[in-house]
Amino acid sequence: MLTIISLAWVPTSRAELVVVVNQENPLANLSSRQLIDLYMGRSSHYPDGMMVLTTDLPDSSPEREAFYRQLVGKSAAQINAYWARLLFAGKSEPPYTISSTENAADYVKNNKNAIAYINEAELSQGLKVVYRFEDSQ
Repeated sequence: MLTIISLAWVPTSRAELVVVVNQENPLANLSSRQLIDLYMGRSSHYPDGMMVLTTDLPDSSPEREAFYRQLVGKSAAQINAYWARLLFAGKSEPPYTISSTENAADYVKNNKNAIAYINEAELSQGLKVVYRFEDSQ
């Protein structure tokens, strides 16, 4: 019984995350490399040159853990250590932390330059999907 429950949980966390931007953003999609560059502080601009407002979820968020595991194969703790090194060196600022995927979706709807990862079930008017993990695996 425990095996069935754990098997049911794993695909849900992997398959449902999508990366979204404001529907007014001209960006059609992002490659995995472009997304990694944005979320790992290597780039602060979309491919068209527009500045990005990158968002993140709190350390305790299961979506955050799933996002970074899928994106770069690292845990949230490893990502925190990575950002600590960059901050100490003065090289980059981490993404803006938002309390929940629902609030992240609202933030993106109200900020043309914002980008966030949310649960696919939370897609609504005002958002545009630019990256799907299930398509990239």
